[in-house]
Amino acid sequence: MEILRTTEAVAAEILDGIADYPTGSRFVTIPAGDVQDLRMHLVDAGDADAPVVVFLHGNPSWSYIWRHQIAAAVAAGYRVIAPDLVGMGLSDKPSEMSDYTVARHVEWMRALLVDRLALSGATFVLHDWGGIIGMRLAAENPGLVERLVISNTGLPWRDLAEPLPDVIEATGPFADFQEFARTTLEWQPWAMLPMTMVTEPSGDVVHGYRAPYPDPSLTIGSRAFTQLLPTRPDNPMYPACNAAWDVFEGWTQPVLTIFSDQDIVSPDGWKPIVARIPGAQDQPHVILEGGGHFLQEDIGEAYTDALTAWLGPAS
Repeated sequence: MEILRTTEAVAAEILDGIADYPTGSRFVTIPAGDVQDLRMHLVDAGDADAPVVVFLHGNPSWSYIWRHQIAAAVAAGYRVIAPDLVGMGLSDKPSEMSDYTVARHVEWMRALLVDRLALSGATFVLHDWGGIIGMRLAAENPGLVERLVISNTGLPWRDLAEPLPDVIEATGPFADFQEFARTTLEWQPWAMLPMTMVTEPSGDVVHGYRAPYPDPSLTIGSRAFTQLLPTRPDNPMYPACNAAWDVFEGWTQPVLTIFSDQDIVSPDGWKPIVARIPGAQDQPHVILEGGGHFLQEDIGEAYTDALTAWLGPAS
């Protein structure tokens, strides 16, 4: 497996060019199991002995998306961990789309949070693909997660007793998007921002999303994520996601959903979470007005306020 790597010198130049990127940037090498070791980038900010909040992003974002929420959580006394998923941001990027699977993403993140950082009792804040990866991690690693905040995402489920159709093909609203992402000559992840936001992103924000990818080859991880979407009934993530749902149907630890009212990607992702997870009962779930899929950008202040009010102070 060929790995594309952003050197520390180039990473420093990229971060220096982003005015509001959080402090605490560092790299951690993880054992990657069936492939060579990988180096992941993350923000590690706040008091090292404080309760931990882990922010997990999706596609096409990286730790930059959480910049305002990181600052607020640190100010509330928490230690914040905000990794770049493998293939995204400044983390290592396997060079072929076939190198990426949901199972590998879950294992790569487990290796970072459990094997290397030895976290336990954390609060997870999840968005987009970070929801699938983070909910799987919570279900599969008892003791890792104490509380969950879930935003504009969901955990896929399919009745595995239902036979597969004779002809299996990608269907649904993301099927054409998958084909475009797979076949377009140059994939530009940051171009998804204006298509899924309510407000036009500023030049500085677009730069923040584009900055980690000075070479087109570095967008491979984002392009690969588009092909993992569950548009086919035989998507290989379903058995593990179903097993995670089995855990969550007995999960009594607190679960909060913060969604936005104009999300076109996962507008109803909160419904099974609230209906099926005991820990989501009697929580102050909210659907914020005026936000698209990237509510951190559209209505960042309202999102941060809702999040920090629920988190409370760390002490």
